[in-house]
Amino acid sequence: MAEYASKDAVAALARAQELGSTVRDGARWYAWYQVIFGSAAAVMVLSIGLISGPYGAAIGCGVWTAVLIGLSVYAARQRVARLGFQRRHASLISAWGLLYGGVLSAGLIWFPGVAAWWVPGALLVALPGLIGGYLETRR
Repeated sequence: MAEYASKDAVAALARAQELGSTVRDGARWYAWYQVIFGSAAAVMVLSIGLISGPYGAAIGCGVWTAVLIGLSVYAARQRVARLGFQRRHASLISAWGLLYGGVLSAGLIWFPGVAAWWVPGALLVALPGLIGGYLETRR
C-alpha cells in the first residue's frame, strides 16, 4: 500500500513541475505585451506633440488604436497568465494613464510643438510598459 502512495506522490510532483514549467513558459508573452504597449504609447505622444494640426493626433491615435487591437487579440489568445496578472495589468494601465494625462495636458497647454518637452515626455509615458516588461522577465 505504501508503495502505491509513493508512486502517486512521485507522479503528482512530476505533474506539478510540468504545470509550473508550462505556466512559466506560457506567461512570457506579457513581457512583450508591456514593451510593445510602452513603445506604442511613446509613438502616440510624439505624434500628437510634434506633428502639427490634426495630422499628429490622427496618426498617433491611429497607430495607438491599431496596436491596442493587436495586443488585445494577442492577449486573448494566450492560455496562461501568472498569479496576480490582473493587479499588475491594472497597475500598468493606471501608471500609464496618469503619466499620459500629465504629459499630454501640460504639453498641449504650455509646450505645443516643443521637442524638449515631448521627447522626454514620450519616454516617461513609455516607462510603465518598459519597466513592467523588464520586471516580468525577471519573475
